[in-house]
Amino acid sequence: MTARDIIDIAAPPGTPALLVLRALGLGDLLTAVPALRALRRAHPGHELVLAAPERLAEAAFATGAVDRLLPAAAPGRAVPESLGWTGPPPDTAVDLHGNGPASHRPLHALRPARLLAYGRPGTDGGPPVPGPAWRDAEHERSRWCRLLEWYGVHADPGDLRIPPPARPSPAPGATVVHPGADAAARRWPAARYAEVARVLRAAGHRVVVTAGAGEGPLAREVAERAGLPPGAVHGGEADVPFPDLAALVAHARAVVVGDTGLAHLATALGTPSVVLFGPVSPRLWGPPDSPLHRVLWHPGAGDPGDPRPGDAHGDRPDERLLRITPAEVADAVAALPARAGFRPPWTDTRGRVGAAAGSGTGP
Repeated sequence: MTARDIIDIAAPPGTPALLVLRALGLGDLLTAVPALRALRRAHPGHELVLAAPERLAEAAFATGAVDRLLPAAAPGRAVPESLGWTGPPPDTAVDLHGNGPASHRPLHALRPARLLAYGRPGTDGGPPVPGPAWRDAEHERSRWCRLLEWYGVHADPGDLRIPPPARPSPAPGATVVHPGADAAARRWPAARYAEVARVLRAAGHRVVVTAGAGEGPLAREVAERAGLPPGAVHGGEADVPFPDLAALVAHARAVVVGDTGLAHLATALGTPSVVLFGPVSPRLWGPPDSPLHRVLWHPGAGDPGDPRPGDAHGDRPDERLLRITPAEVADAVAALPARAGFRPPWTDTRGRVGAAAGSGTGP
């Protein structure tokens, strides 16, 4: 099945629809996997439609929970003002995008029989919504599971794995370095990534650098500074197609990355990772506590306990991020568990989610 399939193929007439709004990025989609799986289990007879950017179609299908994607996007992390929904109103609409009138309105406009969302009193310019209270300092995976639990839908924040695609990696066994991030505040300097890449290559790692659309100059700078061979950069002019990116990460030795979507992909695929945090604490977006993942985070003396001590959308690398040194990152990679002979055990012969993936178990 292709990306166009989950956009274009509709359910048989009369099938009730469950519409979920999560019109954000790859990392946001992957942190919502436990909630999406819970909704899938609770509504087996519904068509689960995800309102999200079209570029995430293949990633959405990889969750095993989504039947169809409704293309929806807005600049930055804004909320689409309207959704291109056709046909009868959804049986159930779920707001996994935010907690205010901006994300409630486009769902209310479709007149669903039921809306699942965080509660709002209706005094802020939007319709009143019953539901649990929003907690600002809550991990993103737990946030949406708690919402569903309030409505009687059991959701496990640990149910986050996705299976690797049924295709070979373009660089099997490589250590993946991803220097990009959508805000400068979360972008560790290229020279430091290059130093880590150089050290890892000298230690025997095959190092590749990944880049999203428009990040080619940054990735090439890292590769050139590190002395990597031609062909070490994947992506840059455009995003690496999701099946290729997932295959690369699934069969990687390790991933070195900031607080961005590729970090969540490594978590979802069970790939060892070193994740560099700043200015936002890993309490909100970090990987689960596991030997597979090393989190580097150096809050300042003036911000203990504050999960957002800096500006996540700032125009320069956050001071907490800059406290992380290349030597610290290289040491963290060396401390990750080995992956010799690794073969993902949580997929069946069709490459779909197996029992282990559904329960959140596996290596």
